[in-house]
Amino acid sequence: MSAVGRPLGVWSATALVVGSMIGSGVFLLPSALAPYGGATLIGWAITLCGALLLALTFARLSARWPHSGGPYVYARQAFGDTPGFVIAWSYWISIWCANAAIAVAFAGSLGAVFPAATATPARAAACALAALWLCSAVNLAGIREAGRMQLLTTALKLLPLLLFGGVALWFADTHARMPFNPSGESLPQVAHATAALSLWAFLGLEAATVPAGAVRDAERTVPRATVFGTLIAGAATILACTAVLGVLPAATLQASQAPMADAARALWGAPAGIALALVAAVSCFGALNGWVLLSAQLPLAAARDGLFPQVFARVDARGTPVAGVLIGSALASALVLSNYSRSLVQLFTFSILLSTAATLLPYVAGSAAWALRGRGRASRAIAVAALLYSLYALFGIGAQALLWGAALVGAGLPLHWWWRRRAAAAPP
Repeated sequence: MSAVGRPLGVWSATALVVGSMIGSGVFLLPSALAPYGGATLIGWAITLCGALLLALTFARLSARWPHSGGPYVYARQAFGDTPGFVIAWSYWISIWCANAAIAVAFAGSLGAVFPAATATPARAAACALAALWLCSAVNLAGIREAGRMQLLTTALKLLPLLLFGGVALWFADTHARMPFNPSGESLPQVAHATAALSLWAFLGLEAATVPAGAVRDAERTVPRATVFGTLIAGAATILACTAVLGVLPAATLQASQAPMADAARALWGAPAGIALALVAAVSCFGALNGWVLLSAQLPLAAARDGLFPQVFARVDARGTPVAGVLIGSALASALVLSNYSRSLVQLFTFSILLSTAATLLPYVAGSAAWALRGRGRASRAIAVAALLYSLYALFGIGAQALLWGAALVGAGLPLHWWWRRRAAAAPP
């Protein structure tokens, strides 16, 4: 395809990875991780190693199968239609669950600047929904416009985040991390739990593989964007989150709706807190823009293969899969509304665990695909290690999120069989 048909270049693809990874996690995760104190560093180390293993595996997969769909394509190529559908369905669920969580995080960041905007759960939900549908409108304008928005928002959040993390780390109080493990759980239990939570900050490492059909020179661009984007986003995230844990007491962090902004306020005063809250809002908005793009591109690829309803395969004159954008955003909106009575931190934590549970299955399938069907002994060994990590993280999610994830994935199988029967019965 021409550059017109493939509007995303190397910078846009890398920005999609970095922008999708650096979203709500880096700004709200310190609150979710606060009960574990300094022991969270064990979870971060495990997650970073696992994310790099996954990035290397997805880089090899995208070079071999440079088609839109990402993890779904790899599972279908390696294992067939039904496993491909399960992965597509699971990954699609994870995306709109992630959109709900990111929209909630945007509301929390906005509330740090304008407290009245999130003074009640209903107002917070309204702010979250407004951000979600504004990003949907950007994506409806076309994939090129969504790519440009991703580049802009990634630049606006990455540099301030690196600056904050580097400077704030010098002010961190090591006594704030004492005791090292205040949770009362064993270190293996803490490592397991924190690895599952911190993985949220690394979801999106595969983002460039999903719209590969719209990426120029996808065989080379997507692998590079995947690996370099993961390294950049991972370093910035761990640096900033570690600094926050050393600045604010655990009790303050657990109750904070915008922990990074509160840390900046504690160090440098109210203007710094407002500035960080604005950066967090921009970050969440940028991540939301990228994930809304993916929420339409994935079902588009599956529908073109006959595994999703054909409504998802229809595109407008600009090449935008309108139904995918609207349906994904509607489901994310429903998740926000069904849980809006919870606090922002509670809703965020529930949404990220549900999204992570649904994402880990595609990670398991992608790693298994290369381990079984890939080329090169070393790369297959990396895929096996990525597979073991994905299974380890999956069992650290917790029973509630796993049950919800299993129920949502299971609900898709009857639909898959029904669609296949309809397709088989349709006249040629």
